[in-house]
Amino acid sequence: MLLNKKILVCVTGGIAVYKAVALVSKLTQAGAEVKVIMTDSAMEFVTPLSFQVMSRNDVYYDTFDEKDSSVVAHIDLADWADLVIVAPATANVIGKLAIGIADNMVTTTLLATTAEVWIAPAMNVHMYENKAVIRNIQQLHEDGYRFIEPAEGFLACGYVGKGRLEEPEKIVQLIMEKFSQVTDLPLAGKKVVVTAGPTRERIDPVRYISNFSSGKMGYSLAEAAVALGAETVLISGPVELPIPNGVQLINVESAAEMLEAVLSEFNNADVVIKSAAVADYRPKEQHSQKMKKQDGDSSIELERTTDILKTLGERKKEQILVGFAAETNDAIEYGMKKLSDKNLDYIIVNDVTDPDGGFGNDTNVVTLLSRKGKTYPFEAMHKKQLAKVLVKTILDLERDVPNDS
Repeated sequence: MLLNKKILVCVTGGIAVYKAVALVSKLTQAGAEVKVIMTDSAMEFVTPLSFQVMSRNDVYYDTFDEKDSSVVAHIDLADWADLVIVAPATANVIGKLAIGIADNMVTTTLLATTAEVWIAPAMNVHMYENKAVIRNIQQLHEDGYRFIEPAEGFLACGYVGKGRLEEPEKIVQLIMEKFSQVTDLPLAGKKVVVTAGPTRERIDPVRYISNFSSGKMGYSLAEAAVALGAETVLISGPVELPIPNGVQLINVESAAEMLEAVLSEFNNADVVIKSAAVADYRPKEQHSQKMKKQDGDSSIELERTTDILKTLGERKKEQILVGFAAETNDAIEYGMKKLSDKNLDYIIVNDVTDPDGGFGNDTNVVTLLSRKGKTYPFEAMHKKQLAKVLVKTILDLERDVPNDS
């Protein structure tokens, strides 16, 4: 399945380097042509000879060691690769990439390549949860890097938690899935934009207006779009969810930031699914200092935020535009009105008071409404499963395929 695929493995320093040897071996066995670059720290754990034997290629580690005088090594490797894997990826290399530092063979090559780059972190659980590391990972997500989430378990440092390099077999499986994607996947060659989660509208530096949206439905929809072959952009408000593999994540906080992010992606999108619960109002005045408690009552004057879905409906050309309506009563009636008023192709409505649906739950109960006036109710199911069913149903309806849901 990986025959003649050119995979560049960048190995950085950590005890998980031994797994990278197994990864290179398994990739080679699967038919890939593999080349390896190591950092100085990685060579403290495993010698270049181990990777040379497993890859049957020279191993690179010195930017100035030009093995072929007719080319510049790090540029040649950057151009050669069909896919680049950083495994294990330390907090150090993640930080360097996030701010564009190129001070060794690995980082200079990574900055020079136009191939897709996958990063497989491995580090102590507290390092992985450090705010600086989280910030750097988010930046790289926004820059288009794909992450292979570390596994949970016993770590070499003695801690138990998230931070173990994903097993080589799993990484090889993901690579095989990437290269086995065929062009007849229903969303191959299409771009899907999904919004998810809540927004926060600041009152002062310590307070904000928001809602109970968990983002689970939107994240599941983004994951479903990737599985069907789409280039997927996920625009997310503040949530605490793992980032689905294969998506480009854009983090936002306020309704204004979400509007800006969505509009920047809209013209090139084929499908936009707006599942985010965006605040309808924000404080008219945002205080630069914490508002002090005073005797008696207080009030905050609110102003309307821009209606993102209506704005997209007004600008829509060939895009398929899908909205969400989270209601507490008369959900279908309000959904139909929203579908018409905002020029949507489809709207997914749900009663958030339903114990099997609503914010925060792993399950949801929804009804899909189409622009042709049809309704498609779905019983309670896990949001990941529901997302797949919803996307497939919409695609079938766009192709006028009979739907038995």
